[in-house]
Amino acid sequence: MSRGKKAPVLSLDAAQEQAALHSLKRFLEERFELRLGSFEVQEVLDLFSRDIAPHYYNKAIADVQVVLSDRFASIESDLWALEKS
Repeated sequence: MSRGKKAPVLSLDAAQEQAALHSLKRFLEERFELRLGSFEVQEVLDLFSRDIAPHYYNKAIADVQVVLSDRFASIESDLWALEKS
């Protein structure tokens, strides 16, 4: 990693990264007829990991928070219904 670059916020294990690199390289070749080397494809993947993936990650967290909030509200309602007077 060159000086001044931020480390990726999200990272994959080695097998996931290799699969992502292969998929990205194949996509660029098939869709845009770009034949990039491993170094260049790694740079593109690093860009996504560092600058784009965190937006999707944060959106997923926000979506889960909404689902869990609704679920906990439902559980609380069920508990109130079980309460004896």
